[in-house]
Amino acid sequence: MSKRVLVTGGAGFLGSHLCERLIAKDYDVLCVDNYFTGTKRNLTTLLDHPHFELMRHDVTFPLYVEVDEIYNLACPASPVHYQHDPVQTTKTSVHGAINMLGLAKRVRAKIFQASTSEVYGDPTVHPQTEDYRGNVNPLGPRACYDEGKRCAETLFFDYHRQHKLRIKVARIFNTYGPRMHPNDGRVVSNFVVQALRGENITIYGDGMQTRAFCYVDDLLDGWIALMENTPDEFTGPVNIGNPVEMPVRQLAEKVLAMVGGKSKLVFQPLPVDDPMQRCPDITLARAALKWEPRVQLEEGLGKTIAYFDDLLRQNAPVTRVGR
Repeated sequence: MSKRVLVTGGAGFLGSHLCERLIAKDYDVLCVDNYFTGTKRNLTTLLDHPHFELMRHDVTFPLYVEVDEIYNLACPASPVHYQHDPVQTTKTSVHGAINMLGLAKRVRAKIFQASTSEVYGDPTVHPQTEDYRGNVNPLGPRACYDEGKRCAETLFFDYHRQHKLRIKVARIFNTYGPRMHPNDGRVVSNFVVQALRGENITIYGDGMQTRAFCYVDDLLDGWIALMENTPDEFTGPVNIGNPVEMPVRQLAEKVLAMVGGKSKLVFQPLPVDDPMQRCPDITLARAALKWEPRVQLEEGLGKTIAYFDDLLRQNAPVTRVGR
C-alpha cells in the first residue's frame, strides 16, 4: 500500500514542488490549500494524476482525513503577503499547527513543520545556529509571521513531549526557483521581474544587507532527508538553507547581468525590522541529514529567470492578494 501524505499549502511555490517530488516516489498525495497565495496553475502537471488529490481547505479549521505523514507548509511566507492580513497570518501558523498536530495525533502520523529563519529575527549571532534563541520584535509589522512560526514550533515540541508525537521541524532560509509568486516582494522575484520588464531595480536600504539563497530542489532534498532518513528521535529544528552569503546589491547586479537590458538600481528606505544579516549554519544538517545545497546560484537563477520570462510572455494574470 502506498504511503498517504498530506501537504498543506500544497498549491504554493514550495508546496507544489514538494507534491511533484512525493508523487515521483509513488506516494498518494492529498494537497490542501485555500489559494490565498497558492494557485492551481502550479499543479497543472499533477491534476490528472491518479495518486494526486486536491482539496480547497483552510487549515485554521479542523481537517478529518486518513494519512501516514503530514507536511505542514500552510502560511503566506513573504512580507507583502503575510502583512496583508496579519491576524489571519498568526491564526494560520497557530491554529493551523494545532489542527494539523491534532490530526497527526488522531491518526498517529509523522508530521513536518515548515518553520523559518525568521524565528531568529534580526540576529545578533552570525551565522545562525539552531540553539540561538533569536532577536525578534514581538510588536512589529513582521511579528505576525515571526511569532506565529515561533509559537508553532512551541506547539510541535509540546505535542512531542506530551503525546509522543513524531515531529520534524525545519527552519527554511531564503529559497528561490520557478513558481515563486511574481508579486511576493522577495528580492529574487522582485529583481528578476523588474529586470525582465525593463523597470528600475528596487533595493531597500543601501543593499549591503546580506542573504543566502537556496534553490528549491536543494531545499526539498533536505526536507525529505529529514522526514525519511533520520530516526524518530531526531526532531530538529534543523536549518535548511545555503550558507553562501552575499549582499542584496550584488544579487541585483548578477540578475541584471544575466537578463541584460538597461535597468538602473534605485534605493528605497529599509522596511521596519528587516534583518541586516541572514545566513544559516548548516553543520547540523550536514551531520544528521548528510545534506548540503549543490545547485550554484547562476544555475538556479537561470532556471528562475526562464520561468518568469515565460510567465510574462504569456501575460498570465497576476492575482492581487486578498480574500
